Amino acid sequence: MSSVDDFNTGAGNEMNANAYEQQQNASGQQQSEDYGDKGLDALEKKEGVNLGRSTNEKITDTAREGFEKVTGKDVPSKWSN
Repeated sequence: MSSVDDFNTGAGNEMNANAYEQQQNASGQQQSEDYGDKGLDALEKKEGVNLGRSTNEKITDTAREGFEKVTGKDVPSKWSN
C-alpha cells in the first residue's frame, strides 16, 4: 500500500494526521492561535519536532488549567484560550 493510500484511508501513524492538519491549514481554514500555541510552535520548530495541532492544544490547555488552579487567576484569552 502506498503512503497516499495510507493517507486516504486514515491508516498509518501520527505523521498522516499531521499532514492532514497542515493540508487543512493551507486550504484557508487557518485556526486562530493564541500566544501559548505560537510559543509552543516556535519551540517545536527550534527542536525539529512536530507534535501536531491537537496535541499542542492539549499541552497548552493543560498548562493554562494548571496555572489557573495554582494561582486562582484567569489567563487572558490572547495568551491561552
